[in-house]
Amino acid sequence: MTLKSFLAQFLGRALGAAAALTLLAPDIVAAAESAVILMYHRFGEDRYPTTNIKLEQFEAHLAELKSGPYTVLPVSEITRRMQNGASFPERTVGITIDDGYLSIYREALPRLKAAGLPFTVFVSTDAIDRGLSSHMNWHQIRELKASGGEIGAHSASHFHMVTANDARIAAELDNSGKRYTEELGGVPRLFAYPYGEAGLREKKFVLGGGYSAAFGQHSGVFNPTSDPGYIPRFALNEQFGSIERFRLVVNALPIPTDDMTPVDANITGNNPPLLGFTVKGDLGSLKRLGCFSSSEGKLQVEILGNARVEIRLSQPMPEGRSRINCTMSDSSGRWRWLGRQYYVRPK
Repeated sequence: MTLKSFLAQFLGRALGAAAALTLLAPDIVAAAESAVILMYHRFGEDRYPTTNIKLEQFEAHLAELKSGPYTVLPVSEITRRMQNGASFPERTVGITIDDGYLSIYREALPRLKAAGLPFTVFVSTDAIDRGLSSHMNWHQIRELKASGGEIGAHSASHFHMVTANDARIAAELDNSGKRYTEELGGVPRLFAYPYGEAGLREKKFVLGGGYSAAFGQHSGVFNPTSDPGYIPRFALNEQFGSIERFRLVVNALPIPTDDMTPVDANITGNNPPLLGFTVKGDLGSLKRLGCFSSSEGKLQVEILGNARVEIRLSQPMPEGRSRINCTMSDSSGRWRWLGRQYYVRPK
């Protein structure tokens, strides 16, 4: 063992990993204004590859977070720091898990506890109340919370908010809030939209209902220009869970933006919509920017002036969910990433 590694272990036990790295390698743990939020669902449930992460993949992710230059913070602290304008350690990461499946308790919890990493689980209450064998029960959720996990809200029935009427949305938030209070002693402050679907109306309901921040399922890096009512997260599953992609994601940087169009992610008017945004700050030449859609692949991108980006779809977005991802390499060798999810209501 080298002197530096010995000191890192000693200081890590005494001060925490972030403080130890700051003392030993201040060039690695510099102040930053962004954080990467990860999203998982199931663990070791190979029957559901689109929402599952293999256990060996998850263990590799945790090993990378523990051995690399990362600081894993509770998601509540990440959102609080962002709202207060505070800085983050470079390469700050948050871990979230959606839905409340039993494999979270059986497989993820013991591994996260052993790694000493904080995490947040967004729970839909109806599945828990129904006693589904695929999900945790309230006793297990309370045990998870007592073990250091945060509990976030995820509606009552995990419904499609964007297709529901106002009364249904209000009832879902009210009913789930009552169950959180009865079982956990209070309503969580964080919310995750079921299926990541949210537009202006849905965000108004959630933030107006007392939640301080809400999360989607669109890729991207949380930064001061992010909408606190629709925070991006990188989804990880069997297909997109390789260690190579994981390292790419946890080292990602933001593309800070302003004047995003369309304003509403629910597409009810012109389709294809006119997509665009203005880049804030100097990121270098935007000619390196590439944008891709889930329906068309690589898209035509026009750079207006030094900061305005216009994206052109050649055909209407299909019904249901669509995603747009824009990426560009940074001079540091890391990738900058911006994503958004849209929804077209079925006719």
